[in-house]
Amino acid sequence: MNSLRGRELFSYLPAYYETSRVMQSDMDAKGSELDSFYQALNSTVDQFFVRTAIWGLDRWETELGIPTDRTKPIDQRRAVIESKLRGAGTFTGRLVKNVAEAYDGGTVDVSFQPQEWAFTITFIDTLGIPPNLEDLKAAIEEIKPAHLEVVYEFNYLLIRDIHDVMTLLEMEQTPLNKFAGGV
Repeated sequence: MNSLRGRELFSYLPAYYETSRVMQSDMDAKGSELDSFYQALNSTVDQFFVRTAIWGLDRWETELGIPTDRTKPIDQRRAVIESKLRGAGTFTGRLVKNVAEAYDGGTVDVSFQPQEWAFTITFIDTLGIPPNLEDLKAAIEEIKPAHLEVVYEFNYLLIRDIHDVMTLLEMEQTPLNKFAGGV
């Protein structure tokens, strides 16, 4: 018997059906239908949560007024949606941090320079430029006051950082854009 739920259904039958191929086949067929039903049910429930949605991302984007771009990876689309959901409220450092971390997936630091009418977003965990930077810039522009300038600071691997930490093989396998001066 191939069906998980078919085996469960079969276990509820009286013991004299244990050798019946007809009943085994019947319970396997019914169980397969139940397996498909539960799989479809779980997939539908997944669409109600941004972090598990796949085919429901279009609906989330429509609800939030985000243009749908199916060429983007699903993780980036989810990040845009999460950022939009987090980006409501009064403009604060915590709000900027929440929005930026939704895009980056790592830790960021936000510092304000009031005398220069600016604030800086520093990427702590991410090496190089995050792949979703343009979407992050658009989201920050949408939530920040117009008179503030935003500066982005990135983290790169420097020779002094890798000298005692990485082997030559690890350095060869690390993309060039993770190093300072890399393209």
